Amino acid sequence: MQLAGRVGALTPSSTLAITAKAKELKSQGKDVIGLGAGEPDFNTPQHIIDAAVKSMNKGFTKYTPSGGLPELKKEIAAKLKTDQGLDYQPNEIIVTSGAKHGLYTLFQVLLNEGDEVIIPIPYWVSYPEQVKLAGGTPVYLEGLEQNNFKITPDQLMEKITEKTKAVIINSPSNPTGMVYSKEELQSLGNVCLEKGILIISDEIYEKLIYGDAQHISIAQLSDELKKQTIIINGVSKSHSMTGWRIGYAAGDSKIIKAMTDLASHSTSNPTTPSQYATIAAYAGSQDAVEMMRSAFEERLEIIHGKLNAIPGISCIKPQGAFYLFPNAKEAAVLAGCKDVDEFAEILLTEANVAVVPGSGFGAPDYMRLSYATSLGQLEEAISRIHDFVNSRA
Repeated sequence: MQLAGRVGALTPSSTLAITAKAKELKSQGKDVIGLGAGEPDFNTPQHIIDAAVKSMNKGFTKYTPSGGLPELKKEIAAKLKTDQGLDYQPNEIIVTSGAKHGLYTLFQVLLNEGDEVIIPIPYWVSYPEQVKLAGGTPVYLEGLEQNNFKITPDQLMEKITEKTKAVIINSPSNPTGMVYSKEELQSLGNVCLEKGILIISDEIYEKLIYGDAQHISIAQLSDELKKQTIIINGVSKSHSMTGWRIGYAAGDSKIIKAMTDLASHSTSNPTTPSQYATIAAYAGSQDAVEMMRSAFEERLEIIHGKLNAIPGISCIKPQGAFYLFPNAKEAAVLAGCKDVDEFAEILLTEANVAVVPGSGFGAPDYMRLSYATSLGQLEEAISRIHDFVNSRA
């Protein structure tokens, strides 16, 4: 049987592939340290788990409205008001089966064949694939390392054509951990307003900010930018709820209605107990959120310098998320590898350390390391990478 052409062009997720390979080696008894996972290593806070159990015991195990529970939309609106000073009505919010599903649904209702979406490099691996699945065309724009991997207004202006429908802004970024300042966002927003293109603001890592950095949503800068922006967010990273699959989109009511109508024919609704758990996540104590953020920052402070001490490795210090994104091109050469992809492959099989090569993020000279694992494991992994490069140099 011949498959649909749309899936033939898909590139498998490099993060999931490296994680699967690491698990396979672990099952064979190898002492593999996995630095590929994009999820917190903490369990979901107990009060959130308890809320889900309570909801099930009360019989809340049936369908909900396709766009999400009204009570949850209320909590999301309250969160957006408290954190960003933004006012959204229930018809401007959709609850989705994870932020990834929110993005997928958005592209499906937004794009016609040939519409262009500007995607800054380095990018999260699923952005281009979701755009292509919706019939759109990814247009890549490189955020240079000397500008902390962030794009500029002049760069954005050069890429906009009559086919441009939207631009994606991911801050804090996966994979770089970089955060756009208020001034940088305003400058990019001015271009979008002038050219009339939609801004897709992926804010899934907003609670994981370090040092003096500050998370700003581009939607909060002006009423005009709010109208031009769709916010994508969720509880996966902030509350360690990756497996619960709850995200949301907030923005123009016409777009949100289209997304809700599409969801009614695809998922029916996000998982009901997970929605009640998310109500507790937003309405309850945020102490666990800060505890996890603080732990990630502590790990970053300890391992960043150790990573940069490895021959051939150079890494800008991230301001958010839980990833390091070092340039490893020289290290790959020192280790006798043709490129960073081969370096990552041999590093896994010979040194038992799993990292994600940067080619999956559009940046082949780099690699992504997640520090969402214990400090002891991180220090051991860095030591193994150091010994691996030295042994082959």
